[in-house]
Amino acid sequence: MIGFLKKIFGSKKKEEGFTQEEFEKSYNLKISGLEAVLGKSHDMVGHAIIPFFAGGTVDMYYFPNSIKGTGFATMEFIQPDGKGPVPNRLGTYELVAFTKDDYVQQGEEVAPFNKLERRVCGIFTGIGLYSFQVKLEPLETCELPQEEGQPKICLIFDEYRPDNKDFYIGDRKHGLLLVMEIHKEEMKYAMENGGENLINKLKEKGFYPYSDMGRDSVV
Repeated sequence: MIGFLKKIFGSKKKEEGFTQEEFEKSYNLKISGLEAVLGKSHDMVGHAIIPFFAGGTVDMYYFPNSIKGTGFATMEFIQPDGKGPVPNRLGTYELVAFTKDDYVQQGEEVAPFNKLERRVCGIFTGIGLYSFQVKLEPLETCELPQEEGQPKICLIFDEYRPDNKDFYIGDRKHGLLLVMEIHKEEMKYAMENGGENLINKLKEKGFYPYSDMGRDSVV
């Protein structure tokens, strides 16, 4: 998938002009802002071997202390000056996703959590590349290309703002864009009837905001 996306979008180079101190300050403010919305983060971080802005995957940050299961978030899109993805109605943003599974550290045996974590990492990386080219709005749907011969991943976006908690980096307000995997027929329903109607159905069934796909379609 990543190679395919790089052919389409290219690899975005990290912006120059920030000092190490500025990056460290921004990092500390950002993690504090995420924890204010998502709860205390896990001590472990899934660092990519090749950094995202050098053509690799995103780093994965884990949040097991909010809703049931585990939250995932990016930390690399919003730069120290506040710039980042093409701004949508939330402004610039980081991505979040969720699973009902509890956090499991990678081991010799690959747990279902680890498989989903790797899938979400690929989704975040692909959407991250895309987000610097195109405005992505809450309630929109997206088909994410995979390697040749693999089916596309169907997604819906939403603003993630639990209990009306806003995401701040220092004194600057930004957004959290939920990326939620859905069934193909659900994406078709959202395209025909509106993303909000699908989101409401997912909430009614208790499937929102999770990307676990071992469930029936709501349409």
